[in-house]
Amino acid sequence: MTDYPGFSFDITARDPGGTRARIGRYETPHGGFDTPAFIFCGTKAAVKTVTPAQVKEAGTSIILSNTYHLMLQPGADLVARLGGLHKFMGWDGPMLTDSGGFQVFSLGHGSVAEEIKGSRNNARPPTLIKVSEEGAEFRSYIDGSPHTLTPESSIEIQQKLGADLIVAFDECTAFHDSRDYTARSMELTHRWAKRCVNAFEQGQEKLALDRRQALYGIVQGGVYADLRQVSAEFIDSQSFFGLAVGGSLGGSKGQMREVVGYTMAHLNGTRPVHLLGIGSFADIIDNVQQGIDTFDCVAPTRMARHGGALLPGAPGERINLRNAQYREDSGPLDPGCSCHTCRSFSRAYIHHLLKAEEGLSGQLITIHNIAVMNRLMAEVRAAIAGGTLAELRRQWVAD
Repeated sequence: MTDYPGFSFDITARDPGGTRARIGRYETPHGGFDTPAFIFCGTKAAVKTVTPAQVKEAGTSIILSNTYHLMLQPGADLVARLGGLHKFMGWDGPMLTDSGGFQVFSLGHGSVAEEIKGSRNNARPPTLIKVSEEGAEFRSYIDGSPHTLTPESSIEIQQKLGADLIVAFDECTAFHDSRDYTARSMELTHRWAKRCVNAFEQGQEKLALDRRQALYGIVQGGVYADLRQVSAEFIDSQSFFGLAVGGSLGGSKGQMREVVGYTMAHLNGTRPVHLLGIGSFADIIDNVQQGIDTFDCVAPTRMARHGGALLPGAPGERINLRNAQYREDSGPLDPGCSCHTCRSFSRAYIHHLLKAEEGLSGQLITIHNIAVMNRLMAEVRAAIAGGTLAELRRQWVAD
């Protein structure tokens, strides 16, 4: 069994209402945080438009960065020489890096990973060259240069970057993939998982205690209940510190809940579980009830740059401050929010900034959206303890 010095995860309370929801305490070498928690995306070693100090002031405990993007620019070796991601970007709290697998395979299908959309109308061409037992060959979206990412190199890159939590390399299947392909891909992911564990253990032996990391394995299996069971049981049998639910989660919110349910039913429930790429109020509350501990998504910060301010109970969970109705609105974004933006600026002012194409608009809304997500998670934890998750959902989610 892999040793994880400096890391612990303890379940401190469970939902008295009978769901799988739970409150946990997570400790890492860079500090601790309570779960359920939301992990904000600093894809290229930056949460777009805001400083690490502003991210922390808005109540954030943990952020993530992306292996795929950082291996291409500025490169993991440079980050390592400059002291690792924490020092490089000025963040002193817990961090996670993903494996790069999602970006390799989403770009390979001809779509653009959410983190790097420059325009909703300008899709990049497919960049995946070949997937083999060894790994994935692809071309850089920056300059077209060829690269290979393997289980071993993904782990090595993440160890150089130095985040507290790192993720095993997997093949991320799409919704349109057949059952046969999904099954073959799952088996490949399982073989890669073993290689990741071996590479991780060898690399950890060379690190000082304050640079140690914890490794997550990813459950695959697409939308198929039997494959999810096989994958959950296999990944749970390996010496990962934490587990993540990945791959295709279906074509609707209902199907997503089913897929997550298939997975959670076959995990032993003692390790932290992360759900990749999920960030709406409704999805977070629904999947907390299934036992998920952490979430990540680019949506809260991306929508901010387009004028979308999160608002509990609003249709679509947000308001669009570009709309003319806010031109003379002197109120804050959210009367119930105490973030810097809501204390200091009006909807009318931010509407003006958006119309004037001032970059400050994205910064102010991003600060607000981060604070709202952190408030949601704090209220989720309180509702778990009090057995009131259903009531909380009615307050935050419009029917």
